[in-house]
Amino acid sequence: METVSTARAFGGTQGVYRHASSATGTPMTFSVYLPPHRSGDRMPILWYLSGLTCTHANVTEKGDYRRACADHGIIFVAPDTSPRGDDVPDDDAYDFGKGAGFYVDATEAPWATHFRMRSYIEDELPALIAREFPMADLTRQGITGHSMGGHGALTIALRNVGRFRSVSAFAPISSPLACPWGEKALTGYLCGDRAAWRPYDACALIDDGAVLPDLLVDQGAADPFLAEQLKPELLEQACSRAGIDLTMRLQPGYDHSYYFISTFMADHVAWHAERLAAPRG
Repeated sequence: METVSTARAFGGTQGVYRHASSATGTPMTFSVYLPPHRSGDRMPILWYLSGLTCTHANVTEKGDYRRACADHGIIFVAPDTSPRGDDVPDDDAYDFGKGAGFYVDATEAPWATHFRMRSYIEDELPALIAREFPMADLTRQGITGHSMGGHGALTIALRNVGRFRSVSAFAPISSPLACPWGEKALTGYLCGDRAAWRPYDACALIDDGAVLPDLLVDQGAADPFLAEQLKPELLEQACSRAGIDLTMRLQPGYDHSYYFISTFMADHVAWHAERLAAPRG
């Protein structure tokens, strides 16, 4: 692992790191905020998955999470959204290819070689964090994300029930099977067989039996993608059918941007901190 940069922030350290990924076959960059701590401390982790067009840098520079993470003693990890490099296939559209990995393991050419973000986020990066950051307590993990990253956070948590003590999202794509973004991405990366898409759809996973103890979602009421792409009502309906305790907060006047995310980030960190506080006995 290569250290790209470090900076002092709220008594802790904001770092950016790079490593050669076996999952994607490319270099991958991610950021880690380490709050103030003493030698030997073990601290919980909050994963943040970013949305379309983003890298690790968007939330690192605009997310306003560091003060809250310092206050609550939470490590904040922000990976990239897709593989990068000259040899990685791409698409001219913003919602497919680089910056739009959708947190899937692609099966279709030419994407299958490098677009393996599911394996990277679920397996490879957690193992790297455990090895390189011994203060990280992987028995206390939470996950959140925005838009495409909200979709990623929900589906990863629902596929790995019990791994995450806390799950939240900002304006998630609630059902990729039922929106243009999802239909385009899943058709391209996976194939036209919609049955193969179900592991990448939060509502389908819930209907197929996956459960979470509770879930926090913030959604801007002035979000231009609300009706066509995000469809939070589908997530509400799925959680209602499954008896999942969903807190859905529709925030008047807020859009889809980091102005929205940064406004409610401290709320989410505090919500996760409650659930991540005590090591399991």
